[in-house]
Amino acid sequence: MKPAIYDISAAVDKDLLRAEVRDDLTVMVAGQGGDGSLTIIALLSKALLHRGYHIYRTSDIASRIKGGHAAALMRASTKPRGNLGDQIDILIAFDLEAVQKASNRLAPNSIVIFDSSREAMPPDLVPETALMIPVPFSRLSVRDLRRDLFKNSLGFGLLGRIIGLADKEVESCLRKHFKKLSSAQLEPNIKALREGQAFADKAGISGRNSILTLPAQAVENERIFISGNHAAAMGFMAAGGRFFAGYPITPATDVMNFLERNLPAVGGVVMQAEDELASINLVIGAALTGVRAMTASSGPGIALMLESIGHCGSAEIPIVIIDCQRAGPSTGMPTKPEQSDINMVTRGGNGDYPHIVLTPGDPEECFYGSILATNIAQRAQCPVILALDAVCHDNFTVPRFDLERARIYPGKRVTESDVAQMEEYRRYAITEDGISPWAVPGTRDAMNLVTGNERNEWGLVTTEPDMRVAMVDKRSRKIETVRPLLPKAVEWGDVNSPLGILGVGILGGVMTEAAERLAEQGLHFHCHRPRTLWPVLEDTIDFVNSHERVYVVEQSEGAQLAGLLKSEGARADKIVSILKYDGLQFSTAELVATIVEKERLA
Repeated sequence: MKPAIYDISAAVDKDLLRAEVRDDLTVMVAGQGGDGSLTIIALLSKALLHRGYHIYRTSDIASRIKGGHAAALMRASTKPRGNLGDQIDILIAFDLEAVQKASNRLAPNSIVIFDSSREAMPPDLVPETALMIPVPFSRLSVRDLRRDLFKNSLGFGLLGRIIGLADKEVESCLRKHFKKLSSAQLEPNIKALREGQAFADKAGISGRNSILTLPAQAVENERIFISGNHAAAMGFMAAGGRFFAGYPITPATDVMNFLERNLPAVGGVVMQAEDELASINLVIGAALTGVRAMTASSGPGIALMLESIGHCGSAEIPIVIIDCQRAGPSTGMPTKPEQSDINMVTRGGNGDYPHIVLTPGDPEECFYGSILATNIAQRAQCPVILALDAVCHDNFTVPRFDLERARIYPGKRVTESDVAQMEEYRRYAITEDGISPWAVPGTRDAMNLVTGNERNEWGLVTTEPDMRVAMVDKRSRKIETVRPLLPKAVEWGDVNSPLGILGVGILGGVMTEAAERLAEQGLHFHCHRPRTLWPVLEDTIDFVNSHERVYVVEQSEGAQLAGLLKSEGARADKIVSILKYDGLQFSTAELVATIVEKERLA
């Protein structure tokens, strides 16, 4: 049996117009870089967001300026989901490669819309029960609009009809998306949109005869649609952050770009440095003046920064660093997700120095986590790292951020009048809580000596053994002082189950859905997602040790998360690692199948 194909020479058989009501839909648009795949998914995301759906959006692109396979994907659902569906329900393919790459992920009843301008679709690439719609995207765009790029607006017009969106709703969404374009630039896109709708008319796909329909949902609370990078940048600003220095690197550049557009409006400064070493040293210089300062990079850049991060830990300089993890080592696969910087951000650098690593799981946690990181850096006078994974560039619907929750805590900052009342100001005074009073350079009678060497309480270089021990111990105490402020893990599922699932960051979404499906099969799990990676908190160690078996899920060949937990007291005999490092995200079906098989063998 061959897939059903629309005959556009006449209205389609009404039996093919299923008008199936859906509350969960995964869509993929793919082709070559520059084809407009991201644009269609962006438009569709906004349209369904307006209809009250929860949206998760991601991409799978080659690490090239232009060209190479590029795919944009989104999931719209009535439940909040931080991951894609197992299968692709609708595929818009601008070339044959797109179909080839997606073929093993297509749902049995999927809808495949492909560009028939150059070649016919081999029917064996898609399920026999799929519905194929050939559309000469490129030919229509070039013939009528003189530019191949307009095929994305054409495709959105057709897609809107397929899922039952009103034409006015679709056009309004496109106009808002391109609102910065001139009229001369906008009108060809409107014309292309309508041409897509006219194409649907020829196939008998109208408002009354859609193939799928996604009914509008009631929205109780206002939501926003945002990436982790943008949310973390916003949190930094809300916490009083006013200086950022960085060097472009995938996928961290979004942080700098966002702050370039917004930080100057509140009196802040953004500097693009010549490399990562210059970036972090600019941040150190700003931080020493009392300004709240941050940098962002990815694995290779963080590796270059490690000496300076250690220097901040030793010299007690408060800075925030965002690490947008990607597949490594070295250049690795810059556009592919991984969680393999865990060893570096928790144990990297030479010597022992205090620092904190937080690991948010969605943009909401990125926002509030960035506020917390900025404040804790000031309180503990040490570097704080936000270790992001694919959450950095993926977009989610999350509740609108509550700026009333943003507070600015200065820590032990002292003023000139405070110094005047001291018997003596010692920048690195040994204190019970490990945190010394700090007057920024330039404060009268408050001498600041900053060196990379070990120092005494006044900042003078020393190699005296007792002072060395006293200083190292002092610095380590500050982590215990701020430990109560660090976010504990998020837990859900069957708290009485002897079986556990543990993962960090973006894996929370796939863990949640996997636990639901496993419960339907009679396998009940208690789930645990740490939000503080370093220091490892007691609740995470207790979670592992209190269960019979815990599946530690991570995107790392070296089981770095599992190794970290074991080194901090988690029993090795309790841990079963589930690893993925092929540059793709875990799917729910994949995780469920792996756990079921391991349970069968246990």
